[in-house]
Amino acid sequence: MPAARRTLFVTTALPYANGPFHIGHIMEYIQADIWVRFQRMRGAEVHFVCADDTHGAPIMLKAEGEGITPEQLIERVGASHREDWARYLISFDTTHSTHSPENTELAQSIYRALRDRTPSLIESRTIEQFYDPVKGMFLPDRYIKGECPKCGAKDQYGDACENCGSTYAPTDLRNPTSAITGATPELRSSEHLFFRLSAPEVVAFLRRWTATPAEGQSLQPEVYNKVREWLGDGKLSDWDISRDAPYFGIPVPDAKGKYFYVWLDAPIGYLAALKKHFDSGAARRAYPHETRTFDEFLADPSVEQYHFIGKDIVYFHTLFWPATLHFSGRKTPTNVFVHGFITASGEKMSKSRGTGVSPQKYLALGMNPEWLRYYIAAKLNDRVEDIDFNPDDFVARVNSDLVGKYVNIASRAAPFLSKHFDGHLAKDDGQRARWWSTLAGDAADDIGAALDGREFGKAIRRVMELADHINRYFDEKQPWLLAKDPSQRDALHRVCSDCIVGFRNLSVFLSPILPATTRKAADFLGLGRPLGWADLDADLTRIGHYEHLMTRIDPKQIDALLAPEPAPASPAASPRRRRGAPAAPVAPGGTISIDDFAKVDLRIARIVAAEHVDGADKLLKLTLDLGDGRPRTVFAGIKSAYDPATLVGRLTPMVANLAPRKMKFGLSEGMILAASGEGPGIYLLAPDAGAEPGMRVK
Repeated sequence: MPAARRTLFVTTALPYANGPFHIGHIMEYIQADIWVRFQRMRGAEVHFVCADDTHGAPIMLKAEGEGITPEQLIERVGASHREDWARYLISFDTTHSTHSPENTELAQSIYRALRDRTPSLIESRTIEQFYDPVKGMFLPDRYIKGECPKCGAKDQYGDACENCGSTYAPTDLRNPTSAITGATPELRSSEHLFFRLSAPEVVAFLRRWTATPAEGQSLQPEVYNKVREWLGDGKLSDWDISRDAPYFGIPVPDAKGKYFYVWLDAPIGYLAALKKHFDSGAARRAYPHETRTFDEFLADPSVEQYHFIGKDIVYFHTLFWPATLHFSGRKTPTNVFVHGFITASGEKMSKSRGTGVSPQKYLALGMNPEWLRYYIAAKLNDRVEDIDFNPDDFVARVNSDLVGKYVNIASRAAPFLSKHFDGHLAKDDGQRARWWSTLAGDAADDIGAALDGREFGKAIRRVMELADHINRYFDEKQPWLLAKDPSQRDALHRVCSDCIVGFRNLSVFLSPILPATTRKAADFLGLGRPLGWADLDADLTRIGHYEHLMTRIDPKQIDALLAPEPAPASPAASPRRRRGAPAAPVAPGGTISIDDFAKVDLRIARIVAAEHVDGADKLLKLTLDLGDGRPRTVFAGIKSAYDPATLVGRLTPMVANLAPRKMKFGLSEGMILAASGEGPGIYLLAPDAGAEPGMRVK
């Protein structure tokens, strides 16, 4: 009995509608698109949707600064997003916006369900916040600046110090100012609504869901380990889900002047896009048998729901999102697939520094989007690992693999078939199947399993091994010599036919990655439609006229792509954070020389002991070994993210020559390095295997 047809609901993270895509966005869309295209090739019913994330203070303030409405800003940015999705061949079925009737209806409905259940999971509390008296609004943490309460560094944001790494409340800042107007903010009280993430029933559910999101499913090990740290002893912080006017967002029902915090309604945008997909008839046009409504579709327990996201938003998608869905009576995700970041030649990409790869500039230079799709796919696996864009490696992989191996097969074999056999392939008497089986073995199963498991790099390596075998077979049989000997006509026919069938099979394997190129290949192969997985077993009888399928990368294009862009006119035009927080003004002399950098002694240290600090809310006391026999004590503000027992034995970089700082709890003799994003979560940096205590980082 054939297996039941899978039905999938798939999303990527919603891009924030305050600017064009960066390369990290494109990487995520490519990863999800390859997986979706593979599932479609295997016969699954897939509903692949996305939307622009359009609410929040950053969009409101940016629109105001440009003298336009937020609606005008998000429409302009949304148009650029839709254009880039199409240009990078991302096969969304429907795209939408969180500023939509569907999202308003769903967000308010989910909120009411959480509020009205017994016991209620919504609680009102009075909190104190900084208020800008000039702008007339409460200030988000990232719009407050001042002196770090720990190290005294000036010009720090309201949630964390970039100098010493400390985290704190905005009210702890010394001499705070508004990043919007420069005014001294006032501390005012306001009623806020909280989702009770700390409720025992919520914590119990999250323990179950994160351990097994669905039958046969598990979070990636790196993600699950991090979630276990957050769950810890079960004392999660409740989630502030409201903001005060003025705010660009969805009004909270029955709460005048209150709006949903953007992170509440943004993931609900997944459902809003799916609702539009069904209500507009797009789902039925794609799948005529699909006659269910949006609600009926989501209520079906056999429907699988997957989200592709970056590692910076794991907290929201593995805690808030499933809890919000479950306790409002809705379907929870089948799984959340998390990827790392993308770097350029080993360095973090930065638009504000003019480094990295611009997706828009890439296309403007006439570069093939499938080159980038292939290169990124070749780097991706199912783990939460950063991948690197290396320009030399990029050129070598594309030119060698795609042109020198894959396309080369068709360009060499097709002319012989066209010239000597009018494009007809030799009839297969079973020999060709035996040849392919000997050459490929279980390749189709291996490649299919790798694509299904998001092990794209593994799949590509297997495909290129097959391409090498086919090219070697062609060279060994020397068809250019067979063509000169009339007695070898059948051998010539068989060899070239074998190679074209091999090329067809490689095209099937590469179709999710190279949809445009393999569609041209399918036309050349006489199919007149996109390739499907079932074509691996189909008979191929005749080819059409071969036209070159792909060109090589010109190194001059790479030089132009990586040429530095002019510095932005204003630092504020280059948002530093995911949701467009204001950029730090670059003070005169803000850059440093290589000599200045050389003064910082960065060393690898091993954590030999870690313990809580009595009376400290955020600190852990670490004892570090630098390989010189003298232990160092460092107080680090990472208590919210790490259980001390899990740190012992870990390697991490530290600033070894930082002047000791006397603290209330003791003397701190250095600083370890960690990363943080807009959302909760602190991430210690770690070196690759082989690093030893005392090694210098440079």
